[in-house]
Amino acid sequence: MILLLIPSLFALLTLVVPRNVIRVFALVGGLASLIYSCTLLCGFNQDTTQVVTLFQLGQNSIGFSGKMGYDGIGIFMVMLTNVITLIILLSNYNREVSQNKLFTSMLFLMQAALLGVFISMDGLLFYIFWEISLIPIFIIALSFGESDRKAALTKFFIYTFVGSLAMLASLIAIKSYANSFAIEDLMAVELSAKTAFWVFGGFFLAFAIKIPLFPFHTWQPNTYSKAPMAGTMLLSALMLKMALYGMIRWMVPLAPEALNEFQFPIIVLGIFGVVYAGIIAIKQADMKRLFAFASISHVGLIAAGIILFDKDNITAALIQMFNHSLVAVGLFLAVDVIERRMGTRTLGELGGIAKLAPKFAFMFAALSLASVSVPFSSGFIGEFLLIKGLYSYSWVIGLIAGTTLVFGAVYTLRAYQLSMNGAPKITSFEDLSWNEWIAFFIIMAIIVVIGVCPQMIIDLVGPSIDQLLETYKTNSII
Repeated sequence: MILLLIPSLFALLTLVVPRNVIRVFALVGGLASLIYSCTLLCGFNQDTTQVVTLFQLGQNSIGFSGKMGYDGIGIFMVMLTNVITLIILLSNYNREVSQNKLFTSMLFLMQAALLGVFISMDGLLFYIFWEISLIPIFIIALSFGESDRKAALTKFFIYTFVGSLAMLASLIAIKSYANSFAIEDLMAVELSAKTAFWVFGGFFLAFAIKIPLFPFHTWQPNTYSKAPMAGTMLLSALMLKMALYGMIRWMVPLAPEALNEFQFPIIVLGIFGVVYAGIIAIKQADMKRLFAFASISHVGLIAAGIILFDKDNITAALIQMFNHSLVAVGLFLAVDVIERRMGTRTLGELGGIAKLAPKFAFMFAALSLASVSVPFSSGFIGEFLLIKGLYSYSWVIGLIAGTTLVFGAVYTLRAYQLSMNGAPKITSFEDLSWNEWIAFFIIMAIIVVIGVCPQMIIDLVGPSIDQLLETYKTNSII
C-alpha cells in the first residue's frame, strides 16, 4: 500500500507546509513515488504471469474483495504515471501555480487515484478510483483555468458522469452472475450474447468518452484549451490512458462474447477519428487546440489497435500509450513556454523564435520529429506495429490508418514552422530555464531509449498479455 500512501500523504502534507517550500516538497514527493515504483519494477519477475497482490480483504456481503496488485501491464502503467507526474512537477517548477497548496495537493491526489486505477483487481475498487480521479482534475481546471472555462468544464462533467453511470451499470450487471467483484470472478462469468452486448457497451461508452473517440470527443478540445497547462498535461498524458488501459484490462476480458459485434464499429470510429481530427488539427490557429485535436487523432489509432486484441497489437498499443504521454507533455510544455514569453499561442502572431532561443528550438524540433514517428523514436515502433496490425485486418483500413503519418507531419511541422522560423516578431525571447531544459531532456531521452530498445517494454508486458489472451480465449464463445 506504500505505492498509494506516498502520493496520498504528500497530498495532505502539502496543505500544511510553508508556501515557500511547496515546489521543492512536491519534487521530493514525485521523486519518492518514482523511486519506490522503480524498486517494485526491479523486484518484479518479468517471466511470471502471476499478479503480485498488494492488498486483499476477506469475504463480505456485497462481494467487495478490495484486491489490489499488479502484473507486467499494471507495473508498466504505474511507471508511466509516476514518470509523467514527476515531469509535470518539474516543468511547472518556475510557474506561480507550483507554489499553490491547492494545486499541488490536487496533483498528488490525482496521482494516487490514477495509481489506484492501475493496481485495482476488483471491479468496484476500479470504479471508485476512476471516479476519484475526476475530482482533482476538475478542481485544477476550475480553479486555475482560463476565465471562460465554466462552459467547457460543465460539458466535461456531463459527459464523464454519463459514462461513469454506464460503466457502473455494467459492473453491477456482471456482478449479479459472480461471487464477488474480484477480477478473476468477473472474468469467469459466462454471459449470454445479449447480456454481454450491454455489459460491453456500458464499458465502451465510459472509455470512448474518456479517450475520447469520435463522436464522443466534443468535450475535449475546449477542456484542453481552457484548463491550465498542467491540467492539460494531466488530461492528455494520463487520464485518457485510464480508458485505454480499461479496454485492455476490463472491457474485453469481462465481456469477450461481444467482441466480434463491437470490433469493426470501434475500429471504424478510431480510424475515422484519425482522419477527422488530423484534418481539423491542420486548420487550427491556436497551438493548444491544434495539439488537442492531434491527441484525438493519435489515440484513435491506439484504440483501433487495442480492439484487435492480439499480442502484437496490445503490445504496440502500450508502447504507443507511453510514447503519446511523453510527446503530449512535451508539446504542451512547448506551447506553454511560447505563451508565457509572448503572451499568445496563435500561430499567426508567432515567428522567428528559433533565432532567439536555440535550445528551445532544438528541443521543440526533436519533439516534433518524435511526434511524427521518425525511426529511432518510440513513436515509430508503436505506430508501425499498429498500422501493420490494422493492415492485416483489412488493407483498406490499414491504408487509411497510415494517413496518420501524413496528417501528423503536416500539422506538427506546420506548427513548428510558423512559430519558430521566419522573421522574428519580437526582439527578445528567454531561452529554456533549467527545469524546462531538464524536463525536455528527460522526455527525449526516454523516447530515444524506447525507440532503440523497445524490447524492454515487450519483455515486461509480454507474459501478462499472454495470460490475458489465454483467459480471453477460454471465456469467449467461439
